[in-house]
Amino acid sequence: MTTLAVELTASRLLGNVFGTSNLVWASIIGLILIYLTVGYFIGGRWADRSPRFSTFYLIILWGAFTAGAAALVARPVLRAAADAFDQLELAVLAGSFVSVLVLFIIPITLLGTVSPFAIRLAMSDKQHAGRVSGRLYAISTLGSFIGTFLPVLVFIPLVGSTFTFLIFSGFLMAVALIGLGLSSGWRAALGWLWLPFLLALLAAIWAGGAFKASTGQIYESESAYNYIQVLELNGTHYLRLNEGQGVHSVYKPDELDFRGTWEQFLAAPFFNAARFDIENIERIAIIGLAGGTSARQATAAFGAIPIDGYELDPKIINVGREYFGMTMPNLKAIAQDGRWGLEHSDQLYDLIEIDAYRPPYIPPHLTTLEFFELCRQRLTANGVLAMNVGRTQEDRSLVDALAVTLGQVFPSVHVMDVPNSFNSIVYATMQPTSFENLQANYDWLRADPDIHPLLLASIERTLANRRETPTDGILLTDERSPVEWIVNKMVLNFLGSEGVEELQ
Repeated sequence: MTTLAVELTASRLLGNVFGTSNLVWASIIGLILIYLTVGYFIGGRWADRSPRFSTFYLIILWGAFTAGAAALVARPVLRAAADAFDQLELAVLAGSFVSVLVLFIIPITLLGTVSPFAIRLAMSDKQHAGRVSGRLYAISTLGSFIGTFLPVLVFIPLVGSTFTFLIFSGFLMAVALIGLGLSSGWRAALGWLWLPFLLALLAAIWAGGAFKASTGQIYESESAYNYIQVLELNGTHYLRLNEGQGVHSVYKPDELDFRGTWEQFLAAPFFNAARFDIENIERIAIIGLAGGTSARQATAAFGAIPIDGYELDPKIINVGREYFGMTMPNLKAIAQDGRWGLEHSDQLYDLIEIDAYRPPYIPPHLTTLEFFELCRQRLTANGVLAMNVGRTQEDRSLVDALAVTLGQVFPSVHVMDVPNSFNSIVYATMQPTSFENLQANYDWLRADPDIHPLLLASIERTLANRRETPTDGILLTDERSPVEWIVNKMVLNFLGSEGVEELQ
């Protein structure tokens, strides 16, 4: 139970700084499996040489203590890494990542010794070897089940990653001390009480305070899905998640145009034939609502039309209401996966916005031919889908793949690059459309004094930053959607180029 809890909580602890990409997960899981492998070898030999319950419980005690201590020692290292991530100091980042993973060598290796040791101690009769080992494996697997779900669903959202480590560490230390008392006498157990007290002292020194110390930080929390951070700089609120390399929402009470990706969704319906009236836009769906920046802009530009906002993380919805003015009565915030939500919706939408990044990734199930066919079923006759897509200056492979996949479902696909960013917006329309339509609608709309300036600015930027629609790219399906493979290649190429200097 504790081993699985340590593995999953370590993934969250590192994900808070380094993100939740498959590269991070593979590094954590792979190295922990190696540590366990070493532990199994050591535990088997150790058990044969010292098959005593006192040794067994002391191993558990030290494994539990070092697991909690490793999480505490990791905090200042990760805080330094978070600062380095903001500045893209790659050497510090790499060193921090390796250092934290190395910290878990001792606890995981010690916990790995427990299984062979337990089998050796329980094996008093060879005739019942199968029964004994089967019972131990069953108990172990049940513990793994508990250690998988309890941290993620209960403790991390409730008390955070560090205290989750301490809870499981403390519980396992209590088990070890009780076992030591029952097997070797309570005086022997009392002699080791200093260890949990030492861990409590270290926790009092290192476990408190903010996990990150970013400039302007006014809120941080952990949910079952994300590390959530709100910054306030010059009166503007910024929502950052996990490693913090993407701004998911922006809010300033007296401002709507942040010259980012959110505004560019507004232009989408006006790819339709000229003189497309705002009154034709009656309902919008947003997949990746976050703090509601795009919903707030759409309400200003199109009026108080119904908006269904799908956001997987309910805690982000609460943060949006508290810090990002996401209190519009026309917005229905739905704490669901966007694909599941669309699948079970009975609504038709004039615009579906997809902005579900966990930088630099889009969830693969929101990129496939089958998903886009579902979106088409949920669009009105003149409906438009608009999607925020990542790229670099040199690598547009993800944009290409999504444009080609959308082209299999929709008659027209258009692309614009968001200025001063590594993002493009891909538009797909139910009717055959063109940039000429967009230009004609812009000319017509700007003559109307009642049109919101934000809508005109959105269309202006789309026209000024148009790109040719790609015709060559990987077709993405539910069976094969190598989005992370595409993005991993894109990121590694970017980090190996001069792009890092440009980003700074």
